[in-house]
Amino acid sequence: MTFDSFDIKSLIRPVIDFPKPGVIFRDITPLFQSPRALRLVADSFAQRYVEADFTHIGAMDARGFLIGSIIAYQLNKPLILFRKQGKLPADVLAEGYQTEYGEAFLEVHADSLCEGDSVLMFDDLIATGGTLIAAANLVRRMGAKIFEAAAIIDLPELGGSQRLEDMGIPTFCLTQFALTEQ
Repeated sequence: MTFDSFDIKSLIRPVIDFPKPGVIFRDITPLFQSPRALRLVADSFAQRYVEADFTHIGAMDARGFLIGSIIAYQLNKPLILFRKQGKLPADVLAEGYQTEYGEAFLEVHADSLCEGDSVLMFDDLIATGGTLIAAANLVRRMGAKIFEAAAIIDLPELGGSQRLEDMGIPTFCLTQFALTEQ
């Protein structure tokens, strides 16, 4: 199966003025309702990373869990969950960050990683990069390193991918949208 960015883009629903006026939300649920599209997305990531040298997959709350867990299963890698504040039951590390909608905190179990581990981080979308930057800071606080940050969608005009690159974190996205693209 060959990846076609246009086909994937047609299954990402634009929701205008959500969650606030002026924002076009990129809804990936139609992509997950198509078994063919989901397989295509998962296989594209799996093929990219099947021989890559990293130890863990980190998935961002909540839509990053969807693709991150599939790739962790396909590549037989441990899955680390980066959650919104107050969702994890054991000892956590927390990191504050700015989103395109406001301020938030990201948490991870404090015993998730060890020094020398290498993490491939997944989210559904890279906008401002806030979530992935917070996760990268948490990974580094545990003595591990970031292999790459991956997402289905990039919104390059919001600068998140560039911010990650400026931190020495390579990024990979399957497709991208302009902010006004519908």
